[in-house]
Amino acid sequence: MNEPRVLISPSILAADFARLGEAIAVVEKAGADMIHIDVMDGHFVPNLTLGPVIVKAVRGVTSLPIDAHLMVTDPEAYASVFIDAGADYVVFHSEASEDPATLIDRIHDLGGKAGLAVNPPNPAEQLEPFLSGIDLALVMTVNPGFAGQSFIGEVMPKLRTVSDWKRERGLEFLIEVDGGIGPSNAGTVVENGGEVLVAASAIFKADDPAAALREIRAAGERAVV
Repeated sequence: MNEPRVLISPSILAADFARLGEAIAVVEKAGADMIHIDVMDGHFVPNLTLGPVIVKAVRGVTSLPIDAHLMVTDPEAYASVFIDAGADYVVFHSEASEDPATLIDRIHDLGGKAGLAVNPPNPAEQLEPFLSGIDLALVMTVNPGFAGQSFIGEVMPKLRTVSDWKRERGLEFLIEVDGGIGPSNAGTVVENGGEVLVAASAIFKADDPAAALREIRAAGERAVV
């Protein structure tokens, strides 16, 4: 059986934490490819959310890859903590790091996969020097900090630029897109190069999260050429 060409990474930021294990089981059964965990320190972004204890708990209930998005001021201090807790991908923001290339190498040395994220106001060129060394590029389509925000469509040219660089240079990193994604815009994201679609409220706040996940994937896959 062929692997899906559009990957879905539900973000547990919008899940019911009183029933987190059950929520993860639902999306895993529905075909989720990864689990996205938003880590916010209340400093790099104006919110305080999930830490390594949650990653460890999630690791205990699923074998899916865990994608930890570190929206923190000092990612160097936390990369090993999240890998030890069970994260497979550690994604950070280059502007929060003193030396992104060294941190990418350290994540790899620790056995993890390294990713870099770029926020809506920032240019694609923020990622460019590091593309050959990363496993995942995360293009944000909301300003990070809170679930439930509206999708910023003006980011699509930047997403296309990252996708073009990947293709032209023969690179193999995944292109992940996060923020306000649902069935109405999943196709647009995929058309512009998105490969891993992160969805929080669109899945976990839906009446039927499993059906919502499948609908997002189907909308994305209709756009695959």
